Amino acid sequence: MINSFFKELSTEIHNGVIERGHPFRFITMATVGNETLARLRTVVLREVSDDLSLTIYTDSRTEKMKHIAANNQVSFLLYHPEKMLQLKVEGTALIATNKDRTQSTWENIQPNSRKDYITQTSPGSAITNPDHVEYVENENYFTIIDIIPSKIEYLKLQRPNHIRALFTKSGDKWNGKFLVP
Repeated sequence: MINSFFKELSTEIHNGVIERGHPFRFITMATVGNETLARLRTVVLREVSDDLSLTIYTDSRTEKMKHIAANNQVSFLLYHPEKMLQLKVEGTALIATNKDRTQSTWENIQPNSRKDYITQTSPGSAITNPDHVEYVENENYFTIIDIIPSKIEYLKLQRPNHIRALFTKSGDKWNGKFLVP
């Protein structure tokens, strides 16, 4: 019985990448780094592998990169309002180091989207006018981050009973158990 819930969460996570407008396309990422307070931001889910590894893109100069360098344990919150489905994903963030993969991915990014990774100053820097951001021409700060999940918590809000389950990865296998909602 618990496997049907894992199948649903897996399908929905994959749909976040392949279905236009799916609520799991934009997800909340939390990092901690050396700070005591978690930092949250919305990121775009770019890829999902068969083993549910998640991939996002970022500028290498962001705070999230500094946080991951200090503590690569991250979490994500995904919520589907129509299905009343919430997923919490915990895992390890790995910065992709394969230059061929990074270059190939960069070449497939739409030209108008590349500007997110070629600003002259780092994201979060103060500017006087948002219409006057300067860009570099012959370099980029594009970075791929892969997240290897270790836990996924499933919560379905429904009547008569909410359903909550925890799936933990052991080796190549996901093991699940129901929790009190």
